[in-house]
Amino acid sequence: MRTFADKVIAFNTNLHFTGQLPPGISILNPFRDNKDILPLSATFYHKYYADYNNRFMILGINPGRFGGGVTGVPFTDPKRLQTECGIAYSGKETHEVSSVFVYDVVNAYGGPEAFYQKFYINSICPLGFTATGKNGKEVNYNYYDHPELTRAVYPFIVESIQKQISFGINTDVCFCFGTGKNEKFLKKLNEEQQFFKSIVALEHPRFVMQYKTKSKQFYIDKYLRAFQEVSGK
Repeated sequence: MRTFADKVIAFNTNLHFTGQLPPGISILNPFRDNKDILPLSATFYHKYYADYNNRFMILGINPGRFGGGVTGVPFTDPKRLQTECGIAYSGKETHEVSSVFVYDVVNAYGGPEAFYQKFYINSICPLGFTATGKNGKEVNYNYYDHPELTRAVYPFIVESIQKQISFGINTDVCFCFGTGKNEKFLKKLNEEQQFFKSIVALEHPRFVMQYKTKSKQFYIDKYLRAFQEVSGK
């Protein structure tokens, strides 16, 4: 019988978008773009998910270039992968502010082992996107930033969530990182697909770190209350 980790690793191994993207937008698939990322992320999942536990799902937007796009683990940049998870990393060192906040929450909950026994994090779209910015540099792009892109990836998003629920996800509640466009999209999607009984939206970690740093503890406490309410911790 396959563990939760086995199912996640198989899912990541086979992640591939075959649709047509709008002009100027490229797919970000860390598991195919870098041969080191799949085994690196597999180490993470074997460490924390090698069991048969049911877990609550947390969905962000889509992977960015400096967090999950580098490690293959959502909201976990190389620094947190090493310092918080104790997993060796020899690739490109990056810093992702969302990862800083998420691991503040994880540690307040009781640490990675305690947190990941109860929760599984991914994104509404498990693959990311990039576009060329005004200065000619590559920038992150979100699935909801262009209506044509949203339509193009919609079937992929539906299929991906369905597959992940089969890992052993508790469908009573799904947590959404983002109280704006991400929440609006996920709630509408859930009305159509009936994935979860309810959606609980929390301010996105990047929003907190960029605009609410002075109130960071308030948001950590808010996250904790929401997670503890469903996990019984």
